Amino acid sequence: MAKTATVSRAPARVVPLRKGTTLEMVRLACPDAAQAARISESFGSPVLDGDGIREAHLRLVIETADVLGDGLGERAMQIHLQRIVGAFVGSAHGAGQFYSRAVSEARDATAKASCDARDEDVDGPVGFDGPAQRKREFAADMGLQAHALRMAAEGAVAAYERVVGETWKPFERQVDQPGQSLDRKAAALQMAAFG
Repeated sequence: MAKTATVSRAPARVVPLRKGTTLEMVRLACPDAAQAARISESFGSPVLDGDGIREAHLRLVIETADVLGDGLGERAMQIHLQRIVGAFVGSAHGAGQFYSRAVSEARDATAKASCDARDEDVDGPVGFDGPAQRKREFAADMGLQAHALRMAAEGAVAAYERVVGETWKPFERQVDQPGQSLDRKAAALQMAAFG
């Protein structure tokens, strides 16, 4: 009986990408203008000028590009602005995640404080805030900060689109797996030795 020769193909290599933070992720994590206004009203905090923050950062990035225009080529400008805008977006996303954790802690503390059977969570002496109130105020502060950074990121993204002429997208880099790829290459060479 004759054996048929089988041709073995190396499997296609899939390169995993490290996903970058998008502006949509920032919008999901950070309070919008209406929510920031409610936070300010409820906690007696100053009302932020979100549109002013957005416009200031839009001008900042555009002016930076204008100043660098003679020194950078088109592709170099795009790469530079990609990194700058990515920093704004990443900062806003981090603030939004921190805000979400602060809200969760404030909710937990408030729920515990409403239970009459728990002595450790009761409010402090008259005139002093209890732990639940402090957590709510902290979450409110983090919410306003996250909103401010969201508006800065939105301004930077809008400036990128004006300067570069393309919609900003986060840079996605390959996941670093140097040991694994070397092991695979070595295994492939060893298996090739068998014929």
